[in-house]
Amino acid sequence: MYSTELLIQTLISGLMVGVLYALMALGITFIYSIVKTINWAMGEFYMIGSYIQFVVVQFLLGPSLWWLAVLISTAGTFLVGYLLEPILIKPMYARPLQRRDDYATVVTIALLLMLRSLAVALGGPNQYRPASDLPIMWVGPLPQEGARVMASVCAVLALGIFWIVLRKTWVGLALRSVAQNRVAAQTSGVDVYRMDAMAFAIGVALAGLAGALLAPLFMVFPTNGAVTTVKGFEIIVIGGLGSIPGALIGGLLLGLVESLGAAFISSPFQNVYGFLLVLLVLLVRPNGLFGERGREA
Repeated sequence: MYSTELLIQTLISGLMVGVLYALMALGITFIYSIVKTINWAMGEFYMIGSYIQFVVVQFLLGPSLWWLAVLISTAGTFLVGYLLEPILIKPMYARPLQRRDDYATVVTIALLLMLRSLAVALGGPNQYRPASDLPIMWVGPLPQEGARVMASVCAVLALGIFWIVLRKTWVGLALRSVAQNRVAAQTSGVDVYRMDAMAFAIGVALAGLAGALLAPLFMVFPTNGAVTTVKGFEIIVIGGLGSIPGALIGGLLLGLVESLGAAFISSPFQNVYGFLLVLLVLLVRPNGLFGERGREA
């Protein structure tokens, strides 16, 4: 039954999950905006972050230091991405390739399969959940799981730090210059290959952060990144591929649409509402709300 209290709680829940969706989408679109390729293995970096979170909380730090485990998980995922990029992505630019998009698709799908198989080999098909001692918290008129609330708060903080780094630091300036024009940035003295590695690592670290934050809620297993990857690609279709504001706004819109649909229409069809939003955006604006129309060199 409709009530103002239910509407407020639904809007709050939608915004909370939308911020977490935006982390994954931001990672995908940030890598694309710099490296000009889509990383189809983003869900596996989400999975890596969740596994690191489980191991660190369960065997090293304990549930009270979950926030430190989140930092370790994010840094670990960043390091994995930074080490893999020169091996997998750099050959697209270091050597002349006629079909870079096809190369990137094949390589990242192969990486997806390798990381998923490695997770099965090391941890088995079992499901794990890092312990959490966070209490129930009141957000608006109704209580929420403490882990869910803190995951949303940490996601907002991460988005704020990302904005500061991108807009207020030399590294951010270099990354934005490469995104706008690789040739001009290289002519100006920017090491574009290093920026590619940095962008790839930052993008997958955002996915790893999302995996670490959501591990206590959705558990840890080899394919736990599949759903979040789908959500991420839905968001970049809504917001526009290559648009950072589009990733943020698209994530919030998707979270709101799914929450409102589940609360006021039918909860079993929650994922359907997101796809309907994608179709609607494609009909009205095929390039997304903030999508780019073309690429620059």
